Amino acid sequence: MTVSANVGWLAIAGLGPGGEALVTPEVSAALAAATDVIGYVPYVRRVAPRAGLTRHGSDNRVELDRARHALSLAAAGARVVVVSSGDPGVFAMAAAVFEAIEAGEPDWRALDVRVLPGITAMLAASARAGAPLGHDFCAINLSDNLKPAALIERRLRLAAEADFAIALYNPRSAARPDGLDRALAVLRGACTDSRPVLFARAVTTPAELLRIVPLAEARGDMADMRTVVIVGSSRTRVIERPGAPWLYTPRSVA
Repeated sequence: MTVSANVGWLAIAGLGPGGEALVTPEVSAALAAATDVIGYVPYVRRVAPRAGLTRHGSDNRVELDRARHALSLAAAGARVVVVSSGDPGVFAMAAAVFEAIEAGEPDWRALDVRVLPGITAMLAASARAGAPLGHDFCAINLSDNLKPAALIERRLRLAAEADFAIALYNPRSAARPDGLDRALAVLRGACTDSRPVLFARAVTTPAELLRIVPLAEARGDMADMRTVVIVGSSRTRVIERPGAPWLYTPRSVA
């Protein structure tokens, strides 16, 4: 993005899946020009401290408060970057900022607000494993903080019946230790075939771990909040080879 040292602006930036090499130059330039960085504490910590930069870390359940804080700072002339992991438009802060703008101060609509994309976890995980998202796919957030569990289960069932490959975000947490097991049970009930499931933890970091199992053998305790889970479609294939297998979904459908 083009930055100005004299006018307040707000960038909503994706820091990528974890590896520093996957932070885009556009995001790096915005961070270098920022006076304030705002986000969930672990993501703010990824931004190195420097003179002239104030880092504002907050809890992961105060998205709208965080967005309003960022907009207020930008309106006062600050150069603000709101950070998310992955891509800010995928279950992250971009939607929260626009929700705050829609319901907030009229002057906020005139601010210079830009969304800077990043590489989201499902794309990084797919690339590491091969190409499991090579055909039609969808992404579902398993957190029930902002939507009812019944809606999550309905979307899971319909996605499986439509034969999408499915990327599952926020699969398991201390507050939802059984959430992924419930989701897997819904998928097993909706699928009449065996599908491979990729558990991709901490992709692009030194702690990266990939594991592929059949849907029938998938368990909730194979994931945590640093894991993205990709459930293949009926056509997703595993290519066995020396070392880790490849996982892909053909682009053609007979």
